[in-house]
Amino acid sequence: MESIAVLMICPMNGYLEQELQKRFNLLRLWTAPQKPGFLDTHKNSIRAVVGTATAGADAQMIEALPNLEIVASFSVGLDKIDLGKCKEKGIRVTNTPDVLTDDVADLAIGLMLAVLRKLCESDRYVRSGKWKRGDFRLSRKFTGKSVGIIGLGRIGMAIAKRAEAFSCPISYYTRSQKSDVNYKYYPSVVELASNCQILVVACALTEETRHIINREVIDALGPEGVLINIGRGPHVDEPELVSALVEGRLGGAGLDVFEHEPEVPEKLFELENVVLLPHVGSGTVETRQAMADLVIGNLEAHFLNKPLLTPVV
Repeated sequence: MESIAVLMICPMNGYLEQELQKRFNLLRLWTAPQKPGFLDTHKNSIRAVVGTATAGADAQMIEALPNLEIVASFSVGLDKIDLGKCKEKGIRVTNTPDVLTDDVADLAIGLMLAVLRKLCESDRYVRSGKWKRGDFRLSRKFTGKSVGIIGLGRIGMAIAKRAEAFSCPISYYTRSQKSDVNYKYYPSVVELASNCQILVVACALTEETRHIINREVIDALGPEGVLINIGRGPHVDEPELVSALVEGRLGGAGLDVFEHEPEVPEKLFELENVVLLPHVGSGTVETRQAMADLVIGNLEAHFLNKPLLTPVV
């Protein structure tokens, strides 16, 4: 398969890049001074695209690559891939579900603890030498807090199970109530936010879920509530979130994702009730290697005419 041209959109993972280089004719789009010219030069040879949660294959790219057969995402998210265009042209699409579930769920719990127990702020307090002047101020308890989850898929369920271990009552919102879970269901996000102390965004990003966290939801969560986002940045109306935190209408937030990554609203840097992470939900050595192996396995299966490991389209 060394002659098969695979286009890698951006730097993702050293192991993935190395293994793709061994197996295929790897083309690195980010190294090209002129990306349109680079695509035009290689458009007839490229048969696969490897993307991420932040850079995939939009309609323009798909149209520019007449021999594209498969788009393999180094992510569980698919919002950067034009799935409709792929279906129209018979292009296969894969992602990397399951293998990152534990890491993302672990991180969600970590953010809850970090915000409520002020872990990052406490660390800074010790490092700055302020502890010598007096004890750090009190934080808030996590155990027993009611947790509402938007999206009860693989990751949402994993978060719920972990939160249950902290004696947290669990409730959720999805498009329709699930018959196989005993958690409290609310038919709207506003109702869910009104009835929990910690609200977690764990759903897929679609046009319907874009800005699912808006002013009404934030105000329903209230000045003692905490928002945790380990989904996608555009799930949250970011200006509304910032103003709510600055004005004290929201108690705190733990954010792994942002609306215009890697740009982060500078006003958030000044707030002590916010924990900010650089989109590292799946960012462990073990999980990133497992994700890379899935990407490679899907590409090999496709070009060997075998069933895809994790097909989406």
